[in-house]
Amino acid sequence: MNTSRSRGRTPRTLRVAALAVLLTTGAFTPTASADSARTETPVGTSGGVTETVVRVKAPLAASFGARPAACDWLSYLRYRSSSGPASSADADRVLVAQPGILEGAGAFDSVARNTVTRAAEQGRHIEFWALDRRSNCLEDRTGIASGDQHTAVDYYYRGKQVEGRTFAGFVGNDKLGWMAKLGIEQTVRDEYTLLAAELPDQGVRREKVLCGGHSLGGVITGYFATADFDGDPATTADAGHNQCAGYFALDTTVSTSLGDLSGSIPDDTNLPDVGLGYGVVQAGLDSGLLPRSLSAPVLLNPETMTLLAIAGVGALQNPGGQADLPSYLPANTNIEATNRFLFSKDAATFLTGSPAVKDFRLTNEAILGSLMDDQSVPLAFLQSSVGFFDGGPITDKNFPAANGSSSQPGLFGTEYKAIPAEPHGPLYTWRDYDRVGDPDDPGYRSSDGTPFTAAGKEVTDIQELARSMAAQPLDFTEQYFPTKLVTDLELATSPQVKRLVVHPDGLTANPTLTVLAGDGLLAGRAPADLHPVIADGYQHLDVLTAAPVQNNGRPEPVSTALTEFARTPR
Repeated sequence: MNTSRSRGRTPRTLRVAALAVLLTTGAFTPTASADSARTETPVGTSGGVTETVVRVKAPLAASFGARPAACDWLSYLRYRSSSGPASSADADRVLVAQPGILEGAGAFDSVARNTVTRAAEQGRHIEFWALDRRSNCLEDRTGIASGDQHTAVDYYYRGKQVEGRTFAGFVGNDKLGWMAKLGIEQTVRDEYTLLAAELPDQGVRREKVLCGGHSLGGVITGYFATADFDGDPATTADAGHNQCAGYFALDTTVSTSLGDLSGSIPDDTNLPDVGLGYGVVQAGLDSGLLPRSLSAPVLLNPETMTLLAIAGVGALQNPGGQADLPSYLPANTNIEATNRFLFSKDAATFLTGSPAVKDFRLTNEAILGSLMDDQSVPLAFLQSSVGFFDGGPITDKNFPAANGSSSQPGLFGTEYKAIPAEPHGPLYTWRDYDRVGDPDDPGYRSSDGTPFTAAGKEVTDIQELARSMAAQPLDFTEQYFPTKLVTDLELATSPQVKRLVVHPDGLTANPTLTVLAGDGLLAGRAPADLHPVIADGYQHLDVLTAAPVQNNGRPEPVSTALTEFARTPR
C-alpha cells in the first residue's frame, strides 16, 4: 500500500465492517405517526453525521388523477452534524440538492456526508438535504433493504415474499397517467412546498438555504430561481430566488437551458419527438400514446436499474467473495441484452452472447465496478472512478465504440474501456481507488499501450458507492423519470414553458458556486465566466460519490468547495 496516499484513511476491513453495520441497522422507526403531515425516520449515525429520511405530506391537485397514496408525499434524506442543532432552522446553512436525470436522493450520500463533516471540523453545523423527486414514490426498496442479494433477486424477479410483502411488479405506462403532468412546473413547486413546510420563516430560507443540484438538477434550480409561487409577480417574497442565499451546481450550470448537458440523455431512450410541438406532446402523454416515463432498451429501465442496487448489496454483503449474481438472475431478454451490452468486448461477442458475463469468475465488488466504473460502463452520465479490475489478464472493450476512436460519441465518455480477458479463468477482483498505482498494481494497458487508468483518475471508494446504492432508504437511481420533465425543458421556448420564467434576474440574484468534473459532461468546455472549481480526474457521478480523502492525500475538492461556499456571507 502506498502509505502517502492512504494517510488518514480507515483500514479497508474496518470500512467494510462499518458500512455493513449501516446496511443492517436501517430499521425505520418514524418519529411521527403515519397519518401525520410529516415523518422523520432514523437511518443511522456514523462518523459524526446523523442521517434521517423525512417525508412531508403534499397532495397533488385532483387534476393529476389517480395515483398511489405514497405519491402525495415529498421525501428527502437529511444529513446533519450529530453535535449540531436538532432543528434545521438553527443550522448555520442548509444545502438543498436536486438530483440529475434518472437519479435519486441516495446518489448524494457521500458528498452530503463529506460536506457536513468538513464543516463540523471547522466549527460550523450545516445540513444537506438530498431531494427525491415525487416520481420516486413508485419504487419498492423491500428486497434491497433485506441486505441479502439472493433474497432481493427472488423478491423482484421470482415473486417470493419478504416480510410478508410481495412485489407488485414494475409499473407499466398505463398506470402512470398522473405523471403526464409531472413536469418542470410541478417539480419546482414541490421544492418550494417542501422548503416552506420545513422552514416556514421566509427570512430564514433567504438567509440560510443554498439551492442547487447535480446534472439536470442545475437546470431545475435555474427554473426554481426564476419562478413565482403566488401568482403575483409584484410580490417577491415568494419568488424562487428569495428562498435561497446562493446557488450551487455540480457538474452542471444553474440555467434554464439543457445546452450544457450534452450527453446526459441517451439517444436510444423513448423520449418523444418534441418537434411535434408542446400541445401534441402533452396530448400524447395525457392519452398514454407517448411513454410517461423515460427508459431505454438496456440498463436504463426499472427492471435493470434495480440490478444496480442488487449489485451494491452483494458488494456490501461479501465484497471479495465470488459473485453468483449473473447465474442467479432469471433469464429474460431485457437482462440478457443488458449483460451483453455491458460485458461484450466487441460486436461479435455481443451478437453471439459468448463469452457471457457468467463465464467469468468475478468478485461481488468486481461486478459492481463493471456496472459503474468509467473504464467499463459505456454511458458517461453513469460513470464513476472507483478503481480497476485485478487478478488476471485484461483486454480492450471495443463495444459499443472502439478504444481510442476519435469518432467516439461524447455519450460514451473519453476513458479507454476494459474487460476481463479469460473466461473460466482466474478470480477477477477489484482494486479500489486508493490502491491504483501501488507497488503491486499490474499497471494494465490497452492494446495500443495506453494505460487504462492512473491514481490521479481514481477518486471514489467502491464500498462507499455500494453503500449509496444499497444501504439508503431512498434510491440511488430514479426508475420512473417523468418524460414531461425533459420535454418541458426541450420545449423551453414554447409559451407554456416560457411563462414559468417570471423573474429572469433570479438567475443572477444570488452568488453561485459551479463545480465541474474534470472528465465529466462539460470537460473541455467549462464556461469560463462562471469561474468554476474543476475537480481533476472526476467523472460525472464522482462529484457526488468521491471519497473524503483523495489519492494525493488531500481532502475531496467538491465538499471542500461547498463547505467554503457555505461560509460566505450572503
